[in-house]
Amino acid sequence: MQGSTHHHSLRTDATGMHQEPFWVRCVLIGMAYVIVLGLIFIPLIYVFYQALAPGVSVFLDNLFGDPDTRHAIWMTLTVAPIAVLLNTIFGLAAAWTLTRFRFPGRGTLLTLLDVPFAISPVVAGLMFVLLFGMQGYLGPFLRDYGIQLIFSWPGLVLATTFVTLPFIARELIPLMQAIGPDEELAAVSLGASPWQLFWQITLPNIRWGLLYGIIQCNARAMGEFGAVFVVSGHIAGETDTMPLRVEKLFQEYNNPGSFAVAVLLTLMALSTLLAKVLLEHYLAAQDAARLEEASSVEGTT
Repeated sequence: MQGSTHHHSLRTDATGMHQEPFWVRCVLIGMAYVIVLGLIFIPLIYVFYQALAPGVSVFLDNLFGDPDTRHAIWMTLTVAPIAVLLNTIFGLAAAWTLTRFRFPGRGTLLTLLDVPFAISPVVAGLMFVLLFGMQGYLGPFLRDYGIQLIFSWPGLVLATTFVTLPFIARELIPLMQAIGPDEELAAVSLGASPWQLFWQITLPNIRWGLLYGIIQCNARAMGEFGAVFVVSGHIAGETDTMPLRVEKLFQEYNNPGSFAVAVLLTLMALSTLLAKVLLEHYLAAQDAARLEEASSVEGTT
């Protein structure tokens, strides 16, 4: 009786949601469309229009005819994957440590993960300059060993890694807390090695969260501007990334070139999202095949 009453209340609440006044639904839906169109779709279309308006040949020449722009593209395609790889390793290690162990300072470490979100990227870049620059605290020490971080590509990797550091860890921590350690403890009790535990138990359980975190991290890494601007020195043909190149071309009143690089950066971000969707469908199809195979085995037994 209690279950039927609860079911009835849920049904009443559900139907009540559809009994809102028509004008309220129109206003809410209209506001959603206005926000999406005004803040995302229309500016995106405008950028593509400005880049392609002079013609496809001019668009391609703006991208690949300028050696400084080519180098900026190459720099972005180098720095972003390295930062994502480092943050993937760190995110997995941090999530595993914070969810599977209890130790003094755990809460502090969990809080410190949000520091890159709390401070401005420009402040982060300035911090690295003050630490690792030639006149910085560790600059003379690095100079004695012939190491240059600031105004070179290692500094870009360092700044980009710092800014994107929380994405993967923060995606995995609540997921691993919700899953719990039961399956892993059972595998250990059956004699699983650490690598078997990771590849066969942990990774399959967290793959969706890990994938989503990697995509967020990659999109943020490719579009990072503030911290990279400070540590790069803005040297054309050496330390410019694509966002820096967009800004520099715009300041030089080369709007077609600026919009062309912006379009390529947008296409890279959209291709990342497309890869995510395709991989999700592939993994979902594999999971469905496994479930179907398991159910068929149970049916025969």
